[in-house]
Amino acid sequence: MNRREIMLGMGGLGLMGLAGPSFAQGGVKDPDFKAIAREAWLYGLPLIEMEVTRARHFKGGARPNVFAGGRALADHTSRNVTTPNNDTLYRSAWVDLSGGPVTLTVPPLGDRYWSVAVMDMYTNNNAVLGTRTVGGKGGTFVLAAPGQVAPVLDDRTEPYVVRTATTLVWVLARVLIDGPEDMAAVQGALSQFTLTGGKPGPATPRPVSREAASTAYFTDVRALMAAYPPPVSDLKIIRQSRWLLDERGEVLKTDTAEVDAGVAEAREFVKGGWARQTPIQGWTYPPASLGDFGQDYAFRAAIALGGLAALPRVEAMYLRPAGERNGVFLSEKPYRFSLPAQVPVDAFWSLSMYEAMDDGQLFFTDNPMKRYAIGDRTKGLKRRADGGVDIWISRTDPGGDKTSNWLPAPKTGPYAVTWRGYLPKPALLNGQWRMPPIEAA
Repeated sequence: MNRREIMLGMGGLGLMGLAGPSFAQGGVKDPDFKAIAREAWLYGLPLIEMEVTRARHFKGGARPNVFAGGRALADHTSRNVTTPNNDTLYRSAWVDLSGGPVTLTVPPLGDRYWSVAVMDMYTNNNAVLGTRTVGGKGGTFVLAAPGQVAPVLDDRTEPYVVRTATTLVWVLARVLIDGPEDMAAVQGALSQFTLTGGKPGPATPRPVSREAASTAYFTDVRALMAAYPPPVSDLKIIRQSRWLLDERGEVLKTDTAEVDAGVAEAREFVKGGWARQTPIQGWTYPPASLGDFGQDYAFRAAIALGGLAALPRVEAMYLRPAGERNGVFLSEKPYRFSLPAQVPVDAFWSLSMYEAMDDGQLFFTDNPMKRYAIGDRTKGLKRRADGGVDIWISRTDPGGDKTSNWLPAPKTGPYAVTWRGYLPKPALLNGQWRMPPIEAA
């Protein structure tokens, strides 16, 4: 792929029910600028969301190639990344490999769940180091960008190397915390996650926004693609999208109305992209492409907006109930979620509550209990005689014995819940085991 192709291209094929442009055998016949713009907007959204997240990270005083965070669990004030969890402490770094490989060191963590996701600018997990893949002894790993020669560590001739797809990656560590009394131990462990080496550039993210007008949005995506070239497996889509741009990379003036209409369709689609999958027993299950999306560009865009930094299914299963409209609950009525005693996960599970924002993002909601999730490790959780658990979802306290198992919903407005199962067993991955539905109480 040459640089000119990268500079001029940014489109996508019709996926997840979105029809793409019509192509003849020898090229595009009567290009559908509306469809091309819609797919191009979806293709570029992950780059935009990653750049916005990086800007927020540095705005707080963080530096490139240095871990930050890991001091407190996410709560209703945490608005930097959509759909956070309340089960693990996060430690995060934006790693610039343009100045050479960087060495990541992880301390021994024993039986405690941990993971370090290394994500490229297209939101693919290039590697997930952790309990599942590394074990509890930790280790030293070299992050190397395309074409870089990894250094030899200590006396080893073949160090553990993580090959990244772009020169800029987001490294996100998660370590399980088992209640407030466990905070100091986890903070101490996370402080030993280190990054060394490399020569990062300045912390100067490009000012971008998904709300930008069509021309500005596509110009920003084009610049990000030039800085972080896409994989060769996207070449077909990049070539097809050239009908959207002229030789200067600008949106064609004669088709502005069609382009804007396509962008409007993309914006509307991505808000409910996760929930547009066909539910099974009231729950939507992520496709196998989660976290390593390949050519599933529309789903990748939906996750960039509603679940940025999602792990692959083998690491964590994320389930969303169908809700009352596009995965969102709107009514005042209470709900009951009944789980059996045995849930097929090797690590832990939790059910998190979120405010559903107008743009499709999800954030924790303030509540009198300061409870943002309920899971198998929740203190004081009451279980049924058979060992199972009933979780009560409502805007007001259900009272009595139900309060201990209450997951508070926002006092007003739409909300959504997400169930997470870490280190899912084969029965959950292959569909032999299905989640029981959330029902009206």
